[in-house]
Amino acid sequence: MLQVCLNGGRNAADSGAVPMSPAALAEAARQAVAAGATDIRVHPRTPCGRDSLSPRVVGPVLTAVRAVVDVPVGVPTGVRAEPGPARRVARIASWTVLPSPEFSAPLEQGGTPIAAVHWHEPGAEAVAAALLERGIGVEAGLWSGTDGPERFARSPLAHRVLRVLAEVTVTDPDTAAAAARELLAAVTAGGHGRPVLLHGADGGAWPVLRPARERGLATRISIEDTLLLPDGRPATDNAQLVRAATAGRRWRGV
Repeated sequence: MLQVCLNGGRNAADSGAVPMSPAALAEAARQAVAAGATDIRVHPRTPCGRDSLSPRVVGPVLTAVRAVVDVPVGVPTGVRAEPGPARRVARIASWTVLPSPEFSAPLEQGGTPIAAVHWHEPGAEAVAAALLERGIGVEAGLWSGTDGPERFARSPLAHRVLRVLAEVTVTDPDTAAAAARELLAAVTAGGHGRPVLLHGADGGAWPVLRPARERGLATRISIEDTLLLPDGRPATDNAQLVRAATAGRRWRGV
């Protein structure tokens, strides 16, 4: 599986390649899937560019993106959108439009929606439980350099998540691959047996993509992860990054 996160924490000040509005996100998703992406992640934003979990923001973004792609579309549920865990739980309960199904993780024959929870953030267990109560699957975000992997290993919900997203936060291209190996060891130490998506960030994005491919893991490349192509040129959009990652390789949904 090759995931693309269309915008993440970036905005127009970072690059003109960052899509912001529902229409721009939908077009970016369409192009990324045409280029070879098999899974979409999107950060719904208010008109002023702030991450939000409000149903009035999440609904239009998901509706626009789902209208143009036939792959899973998920959202994050992090503190950047709502700092308080109780508020995040309340927002999740108020959603009127849900993420689209992960087709490879069937629930009652119809797949299950999925949303990301960063396990090092306060209230992660409560947020994950709220998602599960709504029938929304959890992508457990475990970051290097945090206590997320250790907390996840002790969690009673570890065996119930759909996937682990292992994010290498080391951005030095010379050390990111080694950090990826360390993170994978920590992520798998708990014996949860869940599928893993491994990816890096900024200078570590392309160096981490290589070991992910070598190990046969799902991975991610997108504007959220890096603004640069492997040769150092600025990427024009998410689709160009996906094409660079898929050159000579066919990705399957897993």
